[in-house]
Amino acid sequence: MQTSSQLIHRNQTTLPEPVLKALNLREGDAIIFEIDQTGVHLRKAPSIDIPYTEALQGTLSEWNSAADDEAYADL
Repeated sequence: MQTSSQLIHRNQTTLPEPVLKALNLREGDAIIFEIDQTGVHLRKAPSIDIPYTEALQGTLSEWNSAADDEAYADL
């Protein structure tokens, strides 16, 4: 199946209904454009796993305790 759309002001376009349905896209969803030797591929971006991201938060700093704060306070 082929479908088309047209660029308008500021390089914006409307995704055709068959594309929205095929990718299960809804308003506010993020999309990814993957560019390779064969062309540009559009896919739905995975949703952010908030619990996983929050679980990682404590590992994103070199120090994260009161003792570390005191030791590095003069930096």
